[in-house]
Amino acid sequence: MARGPVAIGAPFARWPGTAAAVLVLALTLGTLAAVLWRAGGVGWAAGDWQVVRFTILQAALSAALSVTLAIPVARALARRRFPGRGLLITLLGAPFILPVIVAVLGLLAIFGRGGLVNAGLGALGLPPLSIYGLHGVVLAHVFFNLPLAVRLILQGWAAIPAERFRLAASLGLPVGRLLERPMLRAVVPGAAMVIFLICLTSFAVALTLGGGPRATTVELAIYQALRFDFDLGRAALLAAVQFGLCALAALAVWGLAVPDRMGAGLDRVAERWDGAGRPERLADALAITLAALFLLAPLAMVVARGLPGLAELPPSVWRAAARSVVIALASAGLAVALALALALRGGVRATLAGALPLAASSLVLGTGLFLLLHPWVNPATLALPVTALVNAVMSLPFALRVLAPAVARIEAGHGRLADALGLTGWRRLRLVTLPRLRGPLGFAGGLAAALSIGDLGVIALFAGPQTETLPLAMYRLMGAYRMEAAAGAALLLLALALGLFWLMDRGGRGDAAA
Repeated sequence: MARGPVAIGAPFARWPGTAAAVLVLALTLGTLAAVLWRAGGVGWAAGDWQVVRFTILQAALSAALSVTLAIPVARALARRRFPGRGLLITLLGAPFILPVIVAVLGLLAIFGRGGLVNAGLGALGLPPLSIYGLHGVVLAHVFFNLPLAVRLILQGWAAIPAERFRLAASLGLPVGRLLERPMLRAVVPGAAMVIFLICLTSFAVALTLGGGPRATTVELAIYQALRFDFDLGRAALLAAVQFGLCALAALAVWGLAVPDRMGAGLDRVAERWDGAGRPERLADALAITLAALFLLAPLAMVVARGLPGLAELPPSVWRAAARSVVIALASAGLAVALALALALRGGVRATLAGALPLAASSLVLGTGLFLLLHPWVNPATLALPVTALVNAVMSLPFALRVLAPAVARIEAGHGRLADALGLTGWRRLRLVTLPRLRGPLGFAGGLAAALSIGDLGVIALFAGPQTETLPLAMYRLMGAYRMEAAAGAALLLLALALGLFWLMDRGGRGDAAA
């Protein structure tokens, strides 16, 4: 698999990519500059060092636990074939695209004060556990990112050629030391970095499970500075600190990763003789079962508690759901367009521009846009379009991660023939690239739509009663202690997120066997 996007060599493919990169830079760094300019300087509160320390601690713990727990699960899935394996792998990916506020409600149903775990502890005469604070934030982040780590590491195992396993088995060589450890050294740092960056910019999890000033992330502190104090200088400085932390994490992992240079195989299905023993089979079964229970039980509780709550939903929630669907579709279309332009443009600059939103604060981005628009138009009237634009930019890194390797494979397989036939520009894109990108485009669009429909970020700052989205409506129901209605809204949001993802992914695959 290519390590990054590559250009298809035509000027047609370069100028849209350059324009997309400039737009992303303007929206991330330009909005930060706008907030700094309006603030007239930076500010720093007494407790901000504690905020930074907590943010780094929870992100590091979340990334370490997610990757550590994902290794045995990915290994078990890599060397076991059983009925329903493909469906299980698909379901294990659901928490990553799950709206954060929905997942939090599911986790509360399992680990909250009235959850199943505390009910069991009470029956045994043991004291209850609290999900709020550092351990609650880490638990939620592991729930979200364990599936992502499993998928990334599973791809690493699938990339080891079957011929290497056959050779190791015939010579009696240790598979773990010779094949699996080099692969993990190449894959794990990148997976850990992505999860660390996701957790570093966490907002909704800390908002609902943080548990007070000692459990506040940088992104939540930015929200508090903007929402309650309107301290633009402090918000801008915290956003700059977040940028710096993300850059340092990326540089650290860049030096730690060791690429695998052992060559390619013939794309045969690997036979794993190393896991044929009874202890190995039991260990793999235990890893898969525990992971499935941990990831799917909260989803089951959301469904079980949400069905009765559907009848309790007020009309405003259904209108909010319609707004969320429109925003998600617009955001997905824009995110896919930007990711495709950057993937076709290729190069290091396009890769960096596509990854930059991972380090950005969506709250500062939205605030900067409102400050820039304020002299010409009432920003409140543009709350929904700005939310769609911000959501598109924030989902860009994930869409680019899907499209860039696909574009690289198409160029490697068909680029020379297209050059020989004189196919350039739009004709090359229409006849060679887009037909083979149908599946990745659908997957990227579904991922962007699912991430957008569940976002509780910019809209929490600027939405009024007539512009609230479904996640914000659900959060307000929880704040009003209307838990049955909130559970119904959670089920509705879950159905919409998974439905949009499935429709776009299925539409992209078409009739292809996938």
